[in-house]
Order: sequence, then structure tokens, then C-alpha cells
Amino acid sequence: MDLSTILFIALAAIFALGFAFFQYLYKSKKRGKDAYILFALRFLSVFVLLLLLINPKFTFTSYTLEKPNLVLAVDDSESIKHLAQEDMLKSILEKLKSNQKINQRFELVQYNFGNDLKAGESNEFNESETNIFSALESVKELSRGKETAIALISDGNQTSGRNFQYFKPNDNTNIYPIVVGDTTKYLDVELSRLNVNNYAFLNNRFPVEAFISYSGEQSINTRFLIKAGKNTIYSENISLDSENNSTIIQAELSASKLGVLSYEAEIVPLETEKNTANNAKSFAVEVIDERTEILLISAIPHPDLGAIKKAIETNKQRQLDIKYIQDDVLNIENYQLVILYQPTSGFASVFEELDDNNRNHLIISGTKTNWNFLNNIQDFVRKDFTNQMQEIFAVKNPNFNQFQFEEVGFSEFPPLEDKFGKISVESNSLESIYFQEIENVETSQPLIAIQGSGQNKNAFIFGENIWRWRSTSFLENKSFEKFDNFFGKLIQNLASAKQRERLTLDYKSFYYENESVKLSANFFDQNYQFAPNANLNISVEDSLKNIESQFILKNNAYEVDLGSLAPGTYDFKITEKGTQLSRSGSFEIIAYNIEQKFISANKNAMEALAKNSETKVYYPNQIQELINGLLSTDKYKPVQKSQQKNVPLIDWCYLLFLLVSILAAEWFFRKYKGLI
Repeated sequence: MDLSTILFIALAAIFALGFAFFQYLYKSKKRGKDAYILFALRFLSVFVLLLLLINPKFTFTSYTLEKPNLVLAVDDSESIKHLAQEDMLKSILEKLKSNQKINQRFELVQYNFGNDLKAGESNEFNESETNIFSALESVKELSRGKETAIALISDGNQTSGRNFQYFKPNDNTNIYPIVVGDTTKYLDVELSRLNVNNYAFLNNRFPVEAFISYSGEQSINTRFLIKAGKNTIYSENISLDSENNSTIIQAELSASKLGVLSYEAEIVPLETEKNTANNAKSFAVEVIDERTEILLISAIPHPDLGAIKKAIETNKQRQLDIKYIQDDVLNIENYQLVILYQPTSGFASVFEELDDNNRNHLIISGTKTNWNFLNNIQDFVRKDFTNQMQEIFAVKNPNFNQFQFEEVGFSEFPPLEDKFGKISVESNSLESIYFQEIENVETSQPLIAIQGSGQNKNAFIFGENIWRWRSTSFLENKSFEKFDNFFGKLIQNLASAKQRERLTLDYKSFYYENESVKLSANFFDQNYQFAPNANLNISVEDSLKNIESQFILKNNAYEVDLGSLAPGTYDFKITEKGTQLSRSGSFEIIAYNIEQKFISANKNAMEALAKNSETKVYYPNQIQELINGLLSTDKYKPVQKSQQKNVPLIDWCYLLFLLVSILAAEWFFRKYKGLI
């Protein structure tokens, strides 16, 4: 309270005294007891009223004790149960939670994690995936601005997400990894990854790429097998050692019959190998027999047209028709894919038909392309251009993975040509296969790119003179095969052999166990316009049970999530209730539990995390050492915090009550004495 306020209060007291004295004692002939009571009441009432008008502010200080956080981040995944560490983990939790000094020093919080972080005190060890990085990131956000110690209790075996070894905590956070599980390194061969296309054409061959890794000191020899049922259809010998500890096997299988073909890739187990669960993986390929008809529309003749036709028709399942924009009848609805070569303003009706018929397309631009028209007719890319010609070299995007293809060597080929200018990507779903290199500068601008997903895809090639690439491929390889295979894979990815139907489906022919089974559908009215009010139901059954569910509208399509299903073959039927239109199909759930492929704890990853957090790794027999370390460090001492609050007198409601009480007391006293 400042001096001026104190002065005002003193003046208020003097004024209240003078006012009460003048009214009840000044010139009073009888100064009895009653007069002094009235004098006191009037003084108090006037003084309190003046105090409220002055409204002085009073400062109050409150004190709180803030404890640092001790977050128990507990691995709740199936790998803990697989390694038989449930009791050990619960014992560690009990030691930390029951320690009286820990509870006095810290605010204890437990979170469990699998793929996501969840609050809770109980553990069931049934999470099908482990994402340690995501769990640490979530705890980091929850503990922002407060001193926090994280006790990460896990086997260190992560199955999804970013590599947690490189997680960087906040300055006010330290991570103390506690490793549960056997840390002994056993000799182990693992089939770590399989790359396989989902579809193959009848009587063609399809690639299978297997990544194999080995951990151990001695040299080993084994075999890699691919089986169809009980029959081995591919076999290759493998030799690995401590230095040469990984290999990639590329096999080609024959698509000899229609339907979903299931296979199992397997590494023959070693005699001393303890964990064989990671030696095998199942996969499936859907073999289709549908001839793909493709239309190429151009406004000009060009050598590229012949090169594209020959590249596409190398596959006998495909046919390319070349038509010019001047032709009267294009019949776009009869084709599964349309290639637009150097579009001009005359292509406006073509783009309208593509939209009406829901057809995928490939746009190839060049020096004759009308980019003003192309910028306005589609909203995937935009080019700020001039009419000057520009040479463009290719740079492969190493992260492209929509389909597999053999490296052709486009980066060393002659440049394509297009109008000079910068390409801006307007669509979030556009993925580049090759980027542009202009005047020896690698850019992030697309040269060959695919936009969209599922059944709805479009593609772009930003440059003409593709015929030069095909010719160069022949000169270097004595064959057109590499170029034609790449172009064929691009066409296969884009072409849709679906006929026009009111109810269309998009789903995978097989899913892995523990993977969420999602199906999407589109429903059109009789004018083939999307119907947003359709009532789509699905019935799924196997030999044991029947599941019924309803599709929900999501992002201009209908989607249903059936969750994770047990391994087996499932038949389904989707029906639109209003029209009774229906479609049937089937899919297979392939047995695969990634959490059961581990035989020991990942001690190295936990040590790397501890080093990054400037702490150390602890083991179940070192919990007391961890407790002593947490209690002895000055960083984790409770902090007393004070908070000052300025409260104006007028906020004190009881003063108003006091004022009213004094005035009422004076009135009743005067009334009682007959002075009113």
C-alpha cells in the first residue's frame, strides 16, 4: 500500500470522526451513553463508506510446494508377454510406486504404451505394435515446462514409428531406460522385409524382393525358399557372416492362374537358432486377366507417339489406340486409361469426358503444350512459364515406393524438353518418381509423378522426346526391355480395368494379422453422379462367424473399418439398401505377429537412448540404484513457489454487509430511543 493511500485513509478517519462529532457531540447538552453509541456507529458507517470509495489494494502471498514429475512409461505390448517378462515388469513398478521417499519427492504418473500412449495403472500386454518414439514424444508434450524424470520400462523392441534411439528430450527432462528381458545376443537370421506388388497379370511373371539380415559372429549357410502350399517354387542358397550380414534376394514367380495366390517366403532355420518366428512371412498376389485398352490423344504428330505405343504393347495384355483431337469420335468410356499428349485448348471437351466417366489419365507436356489452358483445367500442378524451351534431366526419387521397377538409368539419358518455368505442386497426394535437374541443379520439381491413390490416379510427365530415352535404353542395353518394363509398370499402376458400375469397391485382396481391415466404396445414381445419401451395409463371414457393419461417408467416399480379424479367408457382400444393388468379394487375413519375432531385449537401442539423454541404462536388479540416483540429484528437489495477489478492498463483499449492518444498527437504536 503506497503512502498516498495511507494518507487518504487517515483523512477519511479524521473526516468520519469530525462528521460524527459534529452530529452527535458538538453543542450537545447531554453527553450520555446513548450519544457516544450513536457517535461510534456514525463514525464507523462513514469511515467504511469512505474506505470503499478510496478502494485501497492489499497484497496477499500464498505458498505452494511443486514436486517434479516421475513418469513411469510402461511397455504394454505383446513382446513383453512373448519374452515372459510380465512379472518382472510388474515387480519393477511395485518397487518404484511403494517407495515412500520417491512418493515424497516426486509426483508419480504411470502411462502405458503400445502404438499410442495411454494413462492407466493396469497392464494387459496385448498391444499389437510398439512405438516407443511416439510414447516419448507424447510424454514430452505433457511434461512441458516442468522438471520430469521418465522411467522407460521396456524391452526396447520397437515395431513401428521413428527410431527412438535418436529421441532428444527437453532440457528439463531426463530419460532413464530400464531394460526388461534377456539381453544375450543369439545367433539369428531374419527375413526383415518383403516387397511384392499386389497385382499381376495372367501368364506374366512378377517380382519378389526379400531383405535378409543376420546377427552372429560365425559364418553360416542356409537357404531361402518360396512355397506355394507344400510345393517349393523358388530356392536360393545364402551365405552370411559377421561382416557380410545382410543380403537382398530378387526372385520372379509365374502368375499361372487367376485369383488370389498365397505364398510363404521362408529361411531354413539354423540348427542353433533360438528364434524362428522371424524366419518366415506370408504374402499374396491377385492375378487378373483383363486386357487393358488405352487411348492416346494428341493434337500433333510426334515420334513420342510411336515410342509410347511400342513400349505399352510390349505387354500383350495391353492395346494402345492413337487418335487426334480433330477426330470426331473418341469413345473415352471404352478405355481404362487416357494419355493426353501436349494438351491444348482443344482438349477442353476431353477433360470434361474424363471427369464424367471417372477415367484416370496421364498428361505429357512439351514445347507445344498450352500451359494457360492446363493451369486452368486441372488443380494438381501449376506452371509459371515462358515460351522459351528448357532442357530437363532426370533425378530419381529414392523414397518412391508405390510400385517396384528396375533402375533404367534415366539420370544419364538425354534431357526431355518443355517450356521454361517453375512447377508448383497444388496437390498433397502427388508423389514424384523422378525430379527435375535443370542446368546441373537438382530441384524438388516433379518430372514424372503420380497423383492420387487407390482406383483414382493420374500421372504427369513434364517433357517431350521420350523416344530418345527409349532409343538410349536400347543403345546401352541392346534391348528396349528396361524402358518398356518401366513404362509398363507406370501404365499398370494407372490403368483401371473396372467397367462403369454404380457401386464400385476398393479393397486389398489380403491383409496381415493385426492390420486394420478397411474397405471403401463409391455409389452413383442413375446419371452416374456420386450419391452422398446412400445406405451401404456390409456382411462379412468366415467358417466361424458373421460380421455386419455399415459404411460411413468420409472424404467423398464410403468407408468401413472392420478392425483386426483372425487369420483366414473371408467372404463379404456389400448392399445398398435403397436400390438393393450389391457387390461381393473376398479377402484373406495372413497370419503374422510382428511382436513375437523377438527373442531378446534390444539393449543397444536403450543404451543409445540413455546416452542421448545423458543418463544410463538400468536393469531389474538395479532399481534401488536408480531410486538412490533420483533422490540424490539436486535437479529433482521440490520447489516452493510463492504467488502474490493484489485484492482491492471493494472485492471484500463482507465490508458492504458490515456497512449495511452498522447503518441498520444505528437506525434501530435511534428508533428504540424515540429519536425518529
